Amino acid sequence: MDTQKINVLGFAGSLRKDSYNHALLREAAKLAPDNLDIIDFDLSDIPMFNEDLEKQGDPSIVTEFKEAIRQSDALFIVTPEYNGSIPGVLKNAIDWASRGGKEAPLLKKPIAIMGGTPGRAGTAQAQAQLRQVLTSTRSLVMIEPQVLISGVHGLFDEQGQLTDERTSQYIRRLLDSLADWTSILNK
Repeated sequence: MDTQKINVLGFAGSLRKDSYNHALLREAAKLAPDNLDIIDFDLSDIPMFNEDLEKQGDPSIVTEFKEAIRQSDALFIVTPEYNGSIPGVLKNAIDWASRGGKEAPLLKKPIAIMGGTPGRAGTAQAQAQLRQVLTSTRSLVMIEPQVLISGVHGLFDEQGQLTDERTSQYIRRLLDSLADWTSILNK
């Protein structure tokens, strides 16, 4: 896997059109090392998990999401922090992707997480809870480096471009670690 392209499915836990976390995901795709390719998946159309709905057959967007996870070598999740926790849209997507027993898409999937918030704690609580949730899905979540971006609203210009070099360096280091982590796990 060292010389092969690592396909990463990225998604942000925010539905807001001008979300800073979506902007961070777009920047990560630009900053990714040459051996890592990040594809953005929009969670907006995934319905609320409902076992009755699941029994009728997964909605097409859920099938598409699960297949995108299966086809990826790793996941890159960017989460905001809402009321000291992960957003409902993100938890909902994880609930759908955790289904399927031994065929569940999240099972043993390498995952890196980061997030940004205007507050000072930089999504520390949300990331801790997200790690806990992903441990329950038996995903292989990287412990570090942790990228907890505070004051995110001041790091972008009017065109939505990341202007803070220090944040860019943190993101690059996380992506380099994800590439290494994925290569080790997929040997």
